[in-house]
Amino acid sequence: MKISVQTTVKAPLETVWRVYTSPEHIVQWNAASDDWHTTTASVELREGGTFSSRMEAKDSSVGFDFEGVYTKIITQERLEYSFGDRVAAVTFTQSPDGVIVKVTFDAEKEHTEAQQIEGWQSILNRFAKHTENN
Repeated sequence: MKISVQTTVKAPLETVWRVYTSPEHIVQWNAASDDWHTTTASVELREGGTFSSRMEAKDSSVGFDFEGVYTKIITQERLEYSFGDRVAAVTFTQSPDGVIVKVTFDAEKEHTEAQQIEGWQSILNRFAKHTENN
């Protein structure tokens, strides 16, 4: 099953792309809630390149590495990547209201569809807020 979430970012396309793909920004926006954060991030932005984000609870009680491999990159338009046995695609579409960022990903079986939507949407909303302030 595929799940999609999206947001509209009121910023130039080149800014949206840069903030989405730059480790120094990823550590500032990549969290689903205020009690989580990303402590480190790396990006090798090329097809076949890897990415990794260390996500942890702020109280250090739990954490995990979100990592994968870029499988397709069209600069300022589309990112596709695999992570484990799942895949995702991120599209960046200019609209009159800003840049629509849409993430479509393979669902996992550990959490409900609603939980996955809530978590990924929350991260995307934090991304939009951070981008609009930079």
